[in-house]
Amino acid sequence: MDQVITAIADALFITNNLGKIKKVNRAAQKLFGFSEKELINQPISLIIDDEQVLIPAIHQHCFFHKNLENLEVACRTKTREKRLIAFSCSVIPKKIKGLEDILYIGRDITARQHREQRTSTQYAITRILSESQTVKQVIPQILQSICQNLGWDLGELWTPSQYIGTSVQGHSLNAVLRCVEIWSSRVISAREFKAITWQTTYTPGIGLPGRIWIRRLPLWIQDITENGDNRRSQPAGEAGLHTAFGFPILDDSEILGVMVFFSRDLQPKDKDLLQMVGSIGSQIAQFIKRKQAEDALVESEERYRDLFENANDLIQCVNGSGHFLYVNRAWREALGYSEAEIMNMNVFDIIHPEFKQDCLQRFYRVLSGEKIGQVKAAFVTKDGQTIFLEGNINCKFVEGHPVATRGIFRNITQRLATEEAVRHRQEETEHLLLNILPAAISKPLKEAANIVEDVADVTILFADIIGFSENAASMSAIQLVNLLNSIFSTFDRLTEQNSLQRIKNIGDAYMVVGGLPPRRRDHAQAIAQMALQMQTAIALFNTQNNQNFSIRIGIHTDTVIAAVIDFKKLTYNLWGDTVNIANCMELQGIVGKIQVTENTYKSLCNEFLFEKRGEIEVQGKGKITTYLLIGQI
Repeated sequence: MDQVITAIADALFITNNLGKIKKVNRAAQKLFGFSEKELINQPISLIIDDEQVLIPAIHQHCFFHKNLENLEVACRTKTREKRLIAFSCSVIPKKIKGLEDILYIGRDITARQHREQRTSTQYAITRILSESQTVKQVIPQILQSICQNLGWDLGELWTPSQYIGTSVQGHSLNAVLRCVEIWSSRVISAREFKAITWQTTYTPGIGLPGRIWIRRLPLWIQDITENGDNRRSQPAGEAGLHTAFGFPILDDSEILGVMVFFSRDLQPKDKDLLQMVGSIGSQIAQFIKRKQAEDALVESEERYRDLFENANDLIQCVNGSGHFLYVNRAWREALGYSEAEIMNMNVFDIIHPEFKQDCLQRFYRVLSGEKIGQVKAAFVTKDGQTIFLEGNINCKFVEGHPVATRGIFRNITQRLATEEAVRHRQEETEHLLLNILPAAISKPLKEAANIVEDVADVTILFADIIGFSENAASMSAIQLVNLLNSIFSTFDRLTEQNSLQRIKNIGDAYMVVGGLPPRRRDHAQAIAQMALQMQTAIALFNTQNNQNFSIRIGIHTDTVIAAVIDFKKLTYNLWGDTVNIANCMELQGIVGKIQVTENTYKSLCNEFLFEKRGEIEVQGKGKITTYLLIGQI
C-alpha cells in the first residue's frame, strides 16, 4: 500500500474523520513544501485556505457515503504561496461507523487557472478599449478589469502629467510621477495606504513606478514590504499587501504612464503574465494616441463644418471603432436621428442586418489602408424604414494609425425602387410569356424571329376527364372551375416534372407533347411515365374529393409541324396526322385505360408492359393496330 501511495503522481493525504493528517505521499510534500514530519497529525486546514468550503462538503458526502470529485479549493504552501487544487475525496470504510478515514487526492490546477485568467483579461481589455469613448473613461475600467480577472487587490496609474495623455520624449530624468487613479477591492482595508499614495511622488529609478518608468519594461516584486521602498513599504504591509507588479504604457519610444498592481498573496514571478501586460500597455498607449489624433482631427475639421452642413450629399465621419464623430444636416434629415442620439451610436447599429457583414469587411479593409471604390449600403432610419446609400469612403491616418473614416453618400432609395419596379414588370412579362409558350419558343419570339418547325420525332398525349360533364348539372360554376383547376394544376406539375410541354387544354381535355422543345430522345418514355402518373393523380383526387371521375388517354409517336400563330394572342400549336391520330387514340380509347399506337408501342415495349387491344378504324388512315399501356417493367 505504501508503495502505491508513493508512486501516485498527484498529492495524496489520508486524514481521520476529524481532519487530522495520518499519511502523505512525496508529491504532496513537494507541492506544499512541508516535510512528512511537519504534516503528520496536523489538521488538513494547515494547507487549505477554503476550509469552510471543503470540510462541510466532505462531511456531507461522507454522511451519504458518496465520493467527492474535482472540488476546486484554494490552498497555501509552506511559504504561503497560493495554489488552486482540484480535490477528489472518498471515505475509507472502517468496521466502527463514524471512525472512517478520508482519502484526499489533489491535482494542482494553478497554471490552468492562470492561463484562463490571462485569456479573460486580454479579452476584457480589448473589449473595453473598443467600446470606450475617452481616456478618463477607459483607465478606471482597465484597472478594475485587471484586478478582478487576475485576482489582484489594488491597481494604480502613475503619470508625470495631470492625467495620462501627455507624452514625455526619451528617458526624461526630470519627470515626476504622481498617482492619478486607484482602484481597490472591497476585501482590503487600504485607506491609509491610499492616502499616502496620493501624496507620494517618484522620480525615474525610484520606487516601483520609477523603476518601470526608466526601464520601459514590466517588473515583478514578490514582496513589496521587503523591497526597500521606504515611502510605501510599511503602509503596504499594514494594508496586507505583498506581491506587486507593474508595466509601462509605452508606444514605441514614448512612455505615457505606468500601471502598478498589488496582491495580499505572496505570488511567484509569472513571466507569462508580465509578457501579457506588456502587450496590454502597448494597446493602451495606442488607444490614447488614437484618441489624441481623433480630438485633433475633430478640431481641425471644425472649419469645414458649415460647408458640410449645407451639402445635399449625406456626409459622415466615424472613428476606428465605428462611433460617429460627425454627420451633416442632410444625413440627420434622411435618417431621422438627432445629434445627441448619433453621438451615442455606432454606425453598425443602424446598418441593415443583410448588409452588416459586408460593410464590416469593407470597413476593416479601409482601416488597413486599402482604397475601395464606390460602395452601397442600407441604413435603418429612426422610424424603422430602410434607405439605400451609395458613395465613397476613405480613411485618415495619423503617424501610420487609422483615426477616422469619412464617407460621402447619395440617397439612391428612390432610384432602386424604380429599377426594382421595372425589373418586376419585366419578370411578370417573362412569366406570362412562359405560361403561354415553351421557354425555347419564347426566346426567339422576343427577338422577333418566325417560329415554324417540322419536327421528325415527337410523342403526343391526349387526355379526357370522363364523368365531368355528367356532374356539371349538379354543381355551381365556381365548384366546377375549382375542381377542374385542381386537376389541371396537378397535370401541369407532372408536365413540368417530366420536362414536357403542355400545348393546350379545351374544356376537360388536355394535350401534352414530348420531344419539342427542347428536343429529347426519350420523349416516348417521358409521355408514358406521365400517363401512368395521371391515372394515379385522378384516383387520388377522387379519394380526397369524394368524386367518381375517370381518365381516358391516347398516345401516338410520329412527325408534327410546330408553329406560333396569331402573334397578337401568341398561340403555339401543332399540326399533322400525328396530332389527329393521337386524338383518335383518346376518343376511341377505353375509359380508365391508356391506348397507344404501334409506333409508340415499338418505342416502349422493352421498358413498359402492354396488352394488345387489336385494330380500330381511323378516318383517312384505315385500320390501325393499338395497344393498352399497363405499367412499367
